[in-house]
Amino acid sequence: MEDEALRLLLIHADKFEYEAKEKAVKEPESLPNHAKKGALQDGLVVFATVEKGDEASPENTATNAAASIEEVLSWLKTNRVMIYPYAHLSTDLASKEPAIATLKILEVKLSERGHEVSRAPFGWYKSFTISAKGHPLSELSRTVTSQQQTSKVSAQIKSEYMVMDEKGDLHSPETFQYGPGMKEFESLVEKEALKKGLTGGEPRFLEYARRFGLEWESYADLGQMRFGPESDMIIQLLSDYANQVIRRIGIPILNVRGTNMFDVDVKPIKEHLQLFGSRAYELDVDERTFVLRYAACFQQFSMVKDWILSYRTLPFGTFEVADSYRMEQSGELLLSFRLRKFLMPDLHIYLKNLSEAIEVGRRVHERIYEEIRKIHREYVSIYNTTRSFFQQNKDLFIEMARVEKKPLLLNFVPEGHYYWVLNVEYNIIDDLDRPREIGTFQIDVGNAQRFDIHYVNEKGEREYPVIIHTAVIGGLERYLFALLDSAVRMERQGKKPMLPVWVSPVHARVIPLSKQLVKDGTGILEKLEEAGIRADLDDRDDTLQSRIRDAELSWVPYIIVFGERELKSEKLSVRTREDGKEIKTSLPELISRIKSETQGYPSRDLTYPKLLSQRPGYKKN
Repeated sequence: MEDEALRLLLIHADKFEYEAKEKAVKEPESLPNHAKKGALQDGLVVFATVEKGDEASPENTATNAAASIEEVLSWLKTNRVMIYPYAHLSTDLASKEPAIATLKILEVKLSERGHEVSRAPFGWYKSFTISAKGHPLSELSRTVTSQQQTSKVSAQIKSEYMVMDEKGDLHSPETFQYGPGMKEFESLVEKEALKKGLTGGEPRFLEYARRFGLEWESYADLGQMRFGPESDMIIQLLSDYANQVIRRIGIPILNVRGTNMFDVDVKPIKEHLQLFGSRAYELDVDERTFVLRYAACFQQFSMVKDWILSYRTLPFGTFEVADSYRMEQSGELLLSFRLRKFLMPDLHIYLKNLSEAIEVGRRVHERIYEEIRKIHREYVSIYNTTRSFFQQNKDLFIEMARVEKKPLLLNFVPEGHYYWVLNVEYNIIDDLDRPREIGTFQIDVGNAQRFDIHYVNEKGEREYPVIIHTAVIGGLERYLFALLDSAVRMERQGKKPMLPVWVSPVHARVIPLSKQLVKDGTGILEKLEEAGIRADLDDRDDTLQSRIRDAELSWVPYIIVFGERELKSEKLSVRTREDGKEIKTSLPELISRIKSETQGYPSRDLTYPKLLSQRPGYKKN
């Protein structure tokens, strides 16, 4: 018998009510009048089944369960819990006494951690009604054992949220007065600092994602995406762009590449893994346990430790678009946002000391905001730091607020607990009014020593560098999420949703009025390609209306429709998606317009057939 002890079904509910009806066992738990009925508003309902196998360790089981539940509560931004005994999650039930003991201890553990906890009585048939939130985190399951490793359970770290205004003064999140234009910042504070519940519903961007062939891979593990021809083009362009953007920071950067699998018995890997917590994606091979990397840290640090470094070579950066893995819970997964396998354009910058890291960090922060503003969005960010670092570097935070053009949400964490002294989480507020972390920036003062990365200073002495972690635009899938969510915002504003022209799978589609004009269309296509514009040709034997509709569903920025009249006048009829207009323009003028919109961005040739008649039929919604 495995030591499975407690199975949990966790439902984030708008409303939950129960009423005890009659005995379900011969001697149920006593039922005082106040316990005959119970209710919960906007909280977490914990359906709990205690199994055989670990009945002698209710304390350990309940402690591990409390930590696991508390992690979920932190995601949901609520502290209200209802523990509901539920015998239907297993057929191997514990006897009454250890089951009640485990549930009582769980109730106490959660109460001691400051949560509002109620518990339904054990051993009674009960009627209940529940209204679930319906968001991606609203239905989760857990299996908890008494032997669960502490590294697999995220312990709650006590922290304190404060709002810093643009002058550097600190305010309580409960009493801070918001000014004009702070709606998104207020939403961040409410959900992160004040723990107000998240809204439910299916995100609108999911429909958009399917149009470009972004889907879950049903033949794989949960949380694995697949990319069709169009979305593969998008992700390749984003990878190129991430590589391009980091060089604007103004330091030497070396591209590297390596493996994604690391031995957990290697000391620095084990130590870093303990800091990471419960999201490790582990794999057993040849009687050894490996962890799949959750960023490029392991590979880049392992490589740089073998290099000969001098103060003269610092600062410099190492970069890789790293396939990364995190064991996200199945109920948390969200296409293009929360994945088990994703692409992280990971940059690590090695600096002589903390002072130099702060100076370069200012430039990194500016680049991060510059990039999100290019897509007409604003980040609302959480600044995780220690009080001592904040007090010693207050000018840095005031400068970061100047870049943000709004107050900062600070989260003060215990001294010496993390390997970083500053960890910024850059969030957008999405269409469902939920903070969504797109990227991060960290000043790391611990990992150089952990991995034995060192350099020789001016005096010939050995020193450990400070390391900045960042991706600037964020994970590739998450940046694409931001683009798609921005398209949702366009639609809400009465505009046609679209991607920026440079990252659209094709810039222009050529549609001849008749089959006889396909050869002329090929000539137009070739001139576009010669100018470095990604274009295709709809040569299918279909109606004009159907072909235009297909181009619209594919969000093609420029749709070129031509017939004999356009060929003679040399003025093409072009539908522009951004402004929804139909214009008359020459081909050179159109090429100039598209080139101006894609200037400064990466370009790739089309990687799938440019004639639509040669493509398999894939769905458009």
